[in-house]
Formats: sequence, structure tokens, C-alpha cells
Amino acid sequence: MSLRDFAVILMVCLLWALNIVLSRVVIADMGAPPLFFAAARFGLVALVTLPWLLPMPRPQWRLLAVALLMGAGNFALMFIGLKTASPSSVAVVSQLGVPIITLLSVVMLGETIRWRRGLGILLSLAGVLLVMWDPHGLKLSAGLMFVVAGAFAGSLGAVMMKQIEGVKPLQFQAWVGFASVWPLLALSFAIEPGAPAAAGAAGWPLLGAVVFSALMVSVVAHTAYYWLIQRYDANLIAPLTLMSPLMTILLGVSLTHDHFDMRIALGTVVTLCGVMVIALRPSRIVSRLLVLRTRD
Repeated sequence: MSLRDFAVILMVCLLWALNIVLSRVVIADMGAPPLFFAAARFGLVALVTLPWLLPMPRPQWRLLAVALLMGAGNFALMFIGLKTASPSSVAVVSQLGVPIITLLSVVMLGETIRWRRGLGILLSLAGVLLVMWDPHGLKLSAGLMFVVAGAFAGSLGAVMMKQIEGVKPLQFQAWVGFASVWPLLALSFAIEPGAPAAAGAAGWPLLGAVVFSALMVSVVAHTAYYWLIQRYDANLIAPLTLMSPLMTILLGVSLTHDHFDMRIALGTVVTLCGVMVIALRPSRIVSRLLVLRTRD
């Protein structure tokens, strides 16, 4: 990989990490309703990418399902989780998307798991459980459970996307934005009373966060990421994206003062080792799914 392209993947991972920390500040500290924040993000994405919306790729039902899973499903659930969970813990727990994709590929695509990937899955699960563990037992944090659900939604969408051909990155972003904004708005008005007023109270910082999340993350970072996928083998790109959770932890500890002790550090190392094993030993199909999975 050239120095220029490594700088691109570095920038992409940094933007993903900043997005998690910034979203946590907006939702937990500014009090922005998470579903309304997600709807605003995808509304702006849909507006910016509108010229790429048509013609609609086929099969249409699968495209809509994938867009909802990888858009509204993944991000809305993660934003709800960020209301109570720290960016560092979210960064680690969301790595469950890697073993989930591998397991779903067995069920839906007939893949076979050999012992190395099986070991990677076990390490990933053990690491996440260690992050959620305290001296009094397993902490089933509601916030982190939403993050797990979001990781499952994004992973399921990635596996279903394997059966859609010829969708360009900006066209896919257009459909993710368009398909996600309407159900998110409906859910926000139904279960987040006073969401527009709360968003208005957050003011310009919230607007800046929406613009950053929509344009810099969904449009710039995701497009650059898919450009790299086209240039390099998936087995190279997937492990490099592990820089993103590490950056999120560093930013979380330094900016939002996340609690981070030896137990969490050990859980992080075990999780990322498991993810690395899976990323370095996938089949061709799974390696492609790993780089297609939803990013933050």
C-alpha cells in the first residue's frame, strides 16, 4: 500500500472514531434525542446524494432491506446505546459485527468455519464479555445491548448485500439515506416527545454534528473507504480498520474521560485479537463481507 493510500485509511478510521465520540457528546451531554439525530443525519445524506438515487438497483426489496439494516437499524441502535454507554465500550462491543458476519455467512451462504476462525469468534466473544464484566458479575448494560443489536443489524445487511451487484458507493449511500430517514422520523415523533424542541435547544453544535456525521463520515469517509476496497485486497483493508476502535478509545479517554482500567484494556486486546484472526483467515466471500460491513 502506498503512503498516500495509507494516509487515506488513517483519515477514514479517524473520522469514524471522531463520529462515535461526537455522537456521544451530542446525545448524552447536549440531550439530543438519538432517533431524531439519526433521522437528521440520514436526511442530509439523502439530500446530498439525491442525484445518485435513480435508477434504483434490483432486486428492489433487497436493496431497501439492506439500506434499512445498515442505515436506520445499525446507526439508530448505536446512537441509543451511546446515551448511556461510553465511546470506548461502544468501540469494543461493536466489533462483534465481525464474528456475527462470519456466523451469518455459515447460515445464509453455506460457508464453513475452520478452527482458526472458530478461535477468533471465541476470542471476540470472550473479550466483549470481559469488557462488560465487573467484580459483582456480568453487567448487561442496556446501552451496550443496543450496540450489540445494531452490530447484528449491520452485519445482516452486509450479508444480504452480497446478493446485490453493481451498486456504486454514492448510489448506496443515497438509498441508505432515503430509506432510513422516514422510519426514523416516524419513530422519533412517536417515542421521543418534544424531539424538535430538544434538538432546537442544542442549537448550532447539534447542526454541526449532523453536518459532520452526514458529510464527513457517510459521504467522504465511506466513499474513500470503498475506493480503497476497489484498489486493495480485502485481507489487507479489514485488519487496518482495527485502527478505528483504538482511536475511539484514545479519544474517549482523553475527550470524554471514559473509564478505562486493566480489565477493559485486557478485554479490548482479546477482542481485537479475535477480530484480527477472523480478518486474516477468512474465505473470499467472508473477506468481502468484512469490508462491506457498516462503519461508524
